[in-house]
Amino acid sequence: MTDLNCDLGEGESSARTRALVRWVTSVNIACGGHAGDAGSMERCVVMAHGLGVRIGAHPGVPGEGGRGAVEITASGLRTLVLLQVGALHRLTEVHRIRLHHVKLHGSLYHAVERDPALARAYVGTIARWFGGTRIYAACGGRVAEAGARAGMAVWEEAFADRGYAEDGSLVPRGMPGAMIMGVSEVAARAKSIAEGRGVTTVAGTVLPLRPRTLCVHGDTQGSVGLVRAVNRALADSLG
Repeated sequence: MTDLNCDLGEGESSARTRALVRWVTSVNIACGGHAGDAGSMERCVVMAHGLGVRIGAHPGVPGEGGRGAVEITASGLRTLVLLQVGALHRLTEVHRIRLHHVKLHGSLYHAVERDPALARAYVGTIARWFGGTRIYAACGGRVAEAGARAGMAVWEEAFADRGYAEDGSLVPRGMPGAMIMGVSEVAARAKSIAEGRGVTTVAGTVLPLRPRTLCVHGDTQGSVGLVRAVNRALADSLG
C-alpha cells in the first residue's frame, strides 16, 4: 500500500488545506453536496496539483455534514454523482489536470455498501461518464465487488482514524471507539495495515484488511498531525 488520502474542501482554511496536502498522496475534494463550492473546489484542485497529489471527487448529500440518515434511489444516486463529479471533472479539465478517482462521502459511502442496487448504479455511472477514473471504496465491500465485475479500477480503502466492528464495518460516529485521534495509535494502526497485519476491532479481534489506499479524515481533530504521522509510518513500513 503506497497511497494515503484525506478529504478537502470541507470548510477548512487555506492554511489547513495546504498543511494536509503536504503529507498525503491523494485528496478527495468536496464538490457541492455535503460541502464545497466552485471557489473551494478550484483552490483545492490547484493546490493539490501543484504538489503532485492525486485529485479525486468526493460527492455527498447535504445536511448534517453529509453523515445523517439518507434515503436515495438508484436514479437519484446517478443524478447526484453525475452533477457533483461532473462539476469537479470540468474544473480539472479547465486546468488540464486528470481526475484520478471518485470516493463517496459519509452516508453515501455506507449506503452503497448496504444496497447492491445502489452499488451497481454507482459503479455504472462512473463507468459510463467518467471512464478511466478509479473508485475508492471499502475493502471487500459491495462496491469493490461490483467494480471488479464491471472491469473498473477500484482501490480498496481502510481507515486509520476510525474504529472497526467485527463485521468489517466502521463503528458509527458517536459510539465508543468510533474515532481514533491519538497520534501514536493512528500511526501504529497504519503501520500494521501496511505491513499486512490487519487492524484490531473494538472487540479485540483482527481484521485482515489488504487495502490499496489508507484514509485519515481531514476534519478529524488534529488531522494535520495525524496525516504527518501516518505518512512517516507508511514510509517506515516500506523500509
